[in-house]
Amino acid sequence: MADGWFARLRGGLQKAREGLLGRVQAALRGGRLDAATIEEIEEALLQADVGAEETERLVTRLRELARQERAGSEQVAELLRRELAAELASARRDLRLVPAPGPSVLMLVGVNGSGKTTTAAKLAHLLRGEGHRVLLAAADTFRAAAAEQLGVWAQRAGADLVRHDGGGDPGAVVFDAISAARARGCDVVVCDTAGRLHNKANLMAELQKVVRVAGRACSGAPHETLLVLDASTGQNAIQQARVFTEAVQVSGLVMAKLDTTAKGGSLVAVHRALGLPVLFTGLGEGLDDLQAFDPDAFAAALLGGD
Repeated sequence: MADGWFARLRGGLQKAREGLLGRVQAALRGGRLDAATIEEIEEALLQADVGAEETERLVTRLRELARQERAGSEQVAELLRRELAAELASARRDLRLVPAPGPSVLMLVGVNGSGKTTTAAKLAHLLRGEGHRVLLAAADTFRAAAAEQLGVWAQRAGADLVRHDGGGDPGAVVFDAISAARARGCDVVVCDTAGRLHNKANLMAELQKVVRVAGRACSGAPHETLLVLDASTGQNAIQQARVFTEAVQVSGLVMAKLDTTAKGGSLVAVHRALGLPVLFTGLGEGLDDLQAFDPDAFAAALLGGD
């Protein structure tokens, strides 16, 4: 990961890091890693939304450290950082693209406001930087002006765009987009779907239909179904992820808006709960604000260190 991106990730997770590290340092001012101190650190981890299972594992390691020697805040932070990075190493996976002539069909799903549309544009920009020709499919026909918004982003990203009039059939948009990608020689189709309200069965059924249409238009499609989660939703992200994985075959996660929350640990909790790989992390609204997930850099940005 480039130094510039790490600096931005570190800046984005500043709220989460200051809250977590501040409490660790405060708890250790007595100079001892005793039972009371460990309990305070446990509470800090839970408040950062690291999740109950991962918190229990980390606290177990802290108790082992306490039995061995006295530990200061830097030593404890280093242990937490190392353990988090090790846990998240299994979460990292590269994006899977099918060989030419393709196209690879990538579908972005998630609730309203999670950042799907901007993530679609960022992903298109990232893939174009790798030499791929990308087509964006405006399959969010449920939200007013969604296609117009994606059209603006498509121009910025230098990507092709397929859209229909508002209120149309999202499956038809995806079908036409895949057909257009073949005709135009595009390598990748990125489908921006409607912001599903995860407690609305009819909308989830419509999403399932869109997935089926993609499979009819292109063998094996969608080749990636990426669930975009808003990091600021904390533990609610786990419930969202469970509902979407029950409705469609989610292949990976994009954790967006890490710069807006003190609960950056939710990425750890979702991976721990569902075992889904994390492919990308997102910061800000710029086209360059999406990066392949790096567990070491994430742990360092959350808990301090280089």
